[in-house]
Amino acid sequence: MVTHPSRAIAYGCLALSMSLVGSYVALSKPLVAVFPVFLLAWLRFGIGALAMATWLRKPANEAPLAPRTRGLLFLESFLGNFLFSICMLYGVSLTTAVAAGVVMSSIPAVVAILSWLFLRERIGRRSLAGIACAAIGIGLFSLQKGDAGAASGGTPSLLGNVLVFAAVVCEASYVVIGKRLTDGLGPKRISALINLWGLALVTPMGLWAAWQYDFASVSAPIWVLLVFYGLAASVWTVWLWMTGLKGVPASRAGVFTVMLPISAALIGVLFMGERLSPLQLLAFGIALLGLVLATLPERSRTIQAGA
Repeated sequence: MVTHPSRAIAYGCLALSMSLVGSYVALSKPLVAVFPVFLLAWLRFGIGALAMATWLRKPANEAPLAPRTRGLLFLESFLGNFLFSICMLYGVSLTTAVAAGVVMSSIPAVVAILSWLFLRERIGRRSLAGIACAAIGIGLFSLQKGDAGAASGGTPSLLGNVLVFAAVVCEASYVVIGKRLTDGLGPKRISALINLWGLALVTPMGLWAAWQYDFASVSAPIWVLLVFYGLAASVWTVWLWMTGLKGVPASRAGVFTVMLPISAALIGVLFMGERLSPLQLLAFGIALLGLVLATLPERSRTIQAGA
């Protein structure tokens, strides 16, 4: 039997998960400068597989995996791990951490659409308001896109942002499929299984990249950063997200992804010398307002009905 966390714990897990995602998205930029993308992805899944080896064991109270569940686990890993990592790593390498973070704030809208289409979730007014806030943030950022493109050469930045948006679609699919999986599987088992699929998918390309790579040239601080990246991307964020997703509808959980661009931008500002404009600060403020609106308790309708 799968237990569900309290609403407050679920919210905390979702917020912390997306904050960690934003951190490793931003910190992946120096890693991409050292490791080829497929090698970095392979090392990430390998670190996760070692850390979660004991999580693969089937609990005694868990039902055998049905073919449909196996298919969902594969899709969860293929879209949420494999394609997301490739699109995100290539995208971040072509754009700035701040720009990537703001593009990622469109995730709530995409999650809401997919939740309505595939989970038939009813989206309340406050959730819609939170989604609208994320969309407004993207619109505000686009006002400065011309200046940013001129500073960075235009075309590389545009391609990078397109790849990051492809990662947005993958991440939204990850949220919706994950909600289905949490109905019968525990967070640890889901995390370990989808990471194992990710490792299998990227291994051929990872081995090819590793064959001709000079590992001796990598400095000790980069190795430490790689271990943090692998644990955060494959273990901590997935377990936290799946734990929180058990007690929250997917459309509402999607609003918590606003923590991703905010934390990514903060990492870019604090450690990479990037700057936030007043307009970008306003965009993030609106995104946080959307998070507050989505998590406020709904007014009781029974009182209204009896009035």
